Amino acid sequence: MSKEIVNLEPLAVWENFYKLTQVPRPSKKEEKIQSFMMDFGKSLGLVTEKDKVGNILIRKPATPGMENRKGVVFQGHLDMVPQKNNSTVHDFEKDPIDAWIDGEWVRARGTTLGADNGIGVACAMAVLQSKTLVHGPLEALFTCDEETGMTGAFGLQPNWLNGDILLNMDSEEEGELYVGCAGGINADIEFEYDEVIIPEDVTPFKLVVSGLKGGHSGLDINLGRGNANKLIVRFLKHATRELDVRLAEINGGGMRNAIPREAYAVVLVPTDNISLLKKAVLRYESIYKNELGAVEPTLTFTVEEAEVPKSLIEERVQDDIIDAIYGCPNGVIRMSDGMPGMVETSTNLSTIKSSKGVIFVKCLLRSSVDTAKDDLVEQVDSVFALGGAMVSFDGGYPGWKPNMDSEILAQMKEIYLKKFGRTPAVMGIHAGLECGILGAVYPNWDMISFGPTMRSPHSPDERVNIPSVLKFWDFLVEILKNIPVK
Repeated sequence: MSKEIVNLEPLAVWENFYKLTQVPRPSKKEEKIQSFMMDFGKSLGLVTEKDKVGNILIRKPATPGMENRKGVVFQGHLDMVPQKNNSTVHDFEKDPIDAWIDGEWVRARGTTLGADNGIGVACAMAVLQSKTLVHGPLEALFTCDEETGMTGAFGLQPNWLNGDILLNMDSEEEGELYVGCAGGINADIEFEYDEVIIPEDVTPFKLVVSGLKGGHSGLDINLGRGNANKLIVRFLKHATRELDVRLAEINGGGMRNAIPREAYAVVLVPTDNISLLKKAVLRYESIYKNELGAVEPTLTFTVEEAEVPKSLIEERVQDDIIDAIYGCPNGVIRMSDGMPGMVETSTNLSTIKSSKGVIFVKCLLRSSVDTAKDDLVEQVDSVFALGGAMVSFDGGYPGWKPNMDSEILAQMKEIYLKKFGRTPAVMGIHAGLECGILGAVYPNWDMISFGPTMRSPHSPDERVNIPSVLKFWDFLVEILKNIPVK
């Protein structure tokens, strides 16, 4: 039962996190969580406001004697990525998340947990509730639709907030302080095709790639995990050329910012080639396991009989689609020179879906170097334009340039060293934190992003480390006591 998490320490944080798991909040469907947060702030007697795009702002005055401190803005996002295993029955617009304790971790049963960014939001709520914590002027900014468009960050109006320091609580490794992030842009690709009739002497089969780990397309892109879309197209390249296989349907991935874990294709194979198709599937499964087995131990590639489809994708477009997707850059493109170990530029070929004469392909392109991002845009555009697709790019957002002379960074490093006996790592992150966008609206903000330890966000394997939440909370409390004077 998910309610067992309310007994974890710190109690106030986990009680609030439990309440968040009970309110449906998938991206773009955030009315319930926005109402919940409005009621929460007002119930505390605090000034609580909602802007025209759906961001929530709650203000809390300084405790006595702390009025001269710089104002702190807590920031997190209210939405969560709605991903589930195919075998899990769950409606993210209606059903609560079923969280449970697994050793030192909290995870959900068959779905994403929503610790991204529910834990950060729960910590801010606990500070707003507290009658004993010492702090200066506080504002808590809860943005909307971070996961699919950063709508709240893009829509934030100037002169609404008064703070000087932004503490973004949307990072996922305790003991690391993030001072920069990648920018990103969405690629939307469409192939139009004629639906053609099914020829004679063919048999339908369904090809399925499954069992991959998936994960966050920024944080996990450097782990070398398999991309289900790329794997199934790799096989289709062989099968259409060598076995006269024809493509009727293709579908893979779920969210633009999640590495695709599963993909399938419905194909028709000449009856004489059925045994060759089955042998080829076994051979490619062996190839995939040999190449990816260390990081994808549960990967499977299977073939099963299917119902006869209504039509096929015309052969010329079929070949163009396969070639373009096969050739599209995917994964890590370049590592950072300035921050060792950080990915600079990457692509995630995230979703493929065929429907009624159109195949839709979506990618998310990221880079902490704007010119490298622009170059990647041109590469992706070139590959798909050569295949005859319509390509568009939108939702671009800037990166966040590190400020190594930050006053709050120096203060937090000193506090962490005194409290835990080691210096925290100062990092950049290859993910789309809202800081870059928010900092463009409020250029005076001194910004840091940090958080407790999480694993596999954006996938049903998402989990948050229990001891790290307590450690993060203790650090946060100490930071508030030591915010610099104005």
